[in-house]
Amino acid sequence: MKIARCTDGGTPFWALVDAAAQTLRPLAGAFADWAPALTRAIAAGRADEGREALPVFGPALPLADVRLLPPIEPVNRVVVAGANYAKHLAADFGLTSPQQPIAFLKAYGALIGASDPIRYPPLTSELDHEVELVVVVGDAPVDPAQPLASVLGYTVGNDVSARDLQRSGPAGIGMDLFAAKSQDRSTGVGPWIVTRDEFPAGSPRLGLTLTVNGQVRQDSNTGEMTWDVGQLLNFVEARSSFAPGDIMFTGSPAGVGQGTGLFLQPGDVVEASVEGIGAIRNIVGPRPGA
Repeated sequence: MKIARCTDGGTPFWALVDAAAQTLRPLAGAFADWAPALTRAIAAGRADEGREALPVFGPALPLADVRLLPPIEPVNRVVVAGANYAKHLAADFGLTSPQQPIAFLKAYGALIGASDPIRYPPLTSELDHEVELVVVVGDAPVDPAQPLASVLGYTVGNDVSARDLQRSGPAGIGMDLFAAKSQDRSTGVGPWIVTRDEFPAGSPRLGLTLTVNGQVRQDSNTGEMTWDVGQLLNFVEARSSFAPGDIMFTGSPAGVGQGTGLFLQPGDVVEASVEGIGAIRNIVGPRPGA
């Protein structure tokens, strides 16, 4: 099933999406009111029962009449688990894989929806793209023996990064990931959550593609991740506990502008897609002062 967070101009709400009919049915309450029970039903192999128990109300609405928001509430955390594709590290940065995952937090204000414009940050001239599978945590705590049991589903992310700012950390200290990854209104997430029962058991093996103005820049598969979804969840949970509604980016494959020299420019149409989930399409806005 597909679950979206959206607005028709008023208060944001969650909804059950019928992509074939291009409609959605609103859900009552916040994510934490219904997602843990649905996640547990999926983990127990009773996804249909979980769907029937969702608090659907009101008539179906045309999908075209709403704006799709990032599928996460402002009270939740955005976790980024990076350095997770060896080819990306080698080809784009000249690095080898670290001994363990690298994880950090992204500001909620960096997120935009599936069709929102990408703000061109004033402090950068090297705006880059990174298509990623994003995990949506539906239940907590994460059981280290069965970490995927806490996953409600997956969505698409484009972890837009300011590469010159990423390199601007103080000498001898390292990268400035906060400046690079938390620029306001830059990171696309969506268009919806596809629940875990829609995929084969285990960590997903899904195609990842990113195009700029129709030209393929990234083309890979989540099967190339160094650490799978369960391993990343356990790594983060051991350091800072997840809550229902938190999301986790899982790393980007090769082909980013850092390696190719093809950085994003104003007016570029950026489409990031993950097999079995869908695509987000965001247009890069003007440079400040332009």
